[in-house]
Amino acid sequence: MRLRLCTWNVNSVRLRAEQAARFMAEQQPDVLCLQEIKCREGEFPREAFVAMGLPHLKIAGQKGWHGVAIASRLPLEDAPALDVCREGHARCVGAKVAGVEIHNFYIPAGGDLPDRALNPKFDHKLDFYEKLTAEIAARDPKAPLAIVGDLNVAPGENDVWNHRYMSKVVSHTPVEVEAMWALHRAGQFTDLTRQAYPEPQKLASWWSYRAQDFRVSNRGLRLDHILVSPGLKAAAFVDGKARSRIHDDVREWERPSDHAPVSADLNV
Repeated sequence: MRLRLCTWNVNSVRLRAEQAARFMAEQQPDVLCLQEIKCREGEFPREAFVAMGLPHLKIAGQKGWHGVAIASRLPLEDAPALDVCREGHARCVGAKVAGVEIHNFYIPAGGDLPDRALNPKFDHKLDFYEKLTAEIAARDPKAPLAIVGDLNVAPGENDVWNHRYMSKVVSHTPVEVEAMWALHRAGQFTDLTRQAYPEPQKLASWWSYRAQDFRVSNRGLRLDHILVSPGLKAAAFVDGKARSRIHDDVREWERPSDHAPVSADLNV
C-alpha cells in the first residue's frame, strides 16, 4: 500500500483550511502533519478536515502560538510520547499509522542571536535538539519510524540560498547544523527529500514574506524535513528511488504560508 506522508507548516490552520482542502484534492496525502496550527484543540477546524477526507486527528494545540496536528485518512493509534520541549509548548505530536510511527515536530526557531548564553530562545532550540537526540538514540533503529516537521535547520550548503552568509544566521549556523547531524546519526536517519534530489541541487521549503516575489528573490531555506529510520528505509525507496518532493507551487497560492508542503511516498 502506498502511504503518502506530508508535512506542512501551515502558519494558522483556520486561515488555511481551504488551502489544505485544495492540497488534499490535488496531491491526495494519506497523512498530513501540520505545524504552527495556532489554535487550541477545540478550535481546530475538524469538520473541514473530515470533509476533505482526513477524519482521523491527533492535535496538540496552544492558544495563539505553536501547535501541531496529525490528520490522517487512516486510523491513528497512540505512539510513545517524545516530550522534549522544556517550555511545555505544543511542539510535538505522535501517532502510529499503518504500522509506521510518526512524530511531528515544530522545533523552536531560535530567535535572532546565535548565542546560547545571551539568547534563551537559541538555548531552548539546542536543548530541544539535545533532548530529542537522546530519546532517539535509545530507540530500536529497526523499528519503522518517521521524524517529520518544521525542524528549523537548513543542514546542507545547498539547503540555503547563500552558505557563507547564512552560516552566521540562525537556522544554518555550525552549532545548529551539528545538532541536526547528531540527530541524524542517533537515528541513522535517511533524509528522503535530499535522497530524491541529491547534492548539489539547491532546495528550499521556506521563503520570507518580505519578498514580493519569492522566486525572483530566491532566498529560500530548506527547514521542513521527512527523516526515516533504517526500519522504514526500504519502504521509502520505490524501484531504488526515494519519492519525495517540495510542493513549492503552494507557496504561489493566494495568502500562502511562508512554508511549502513536503511529501514522501512509502510502500507499507
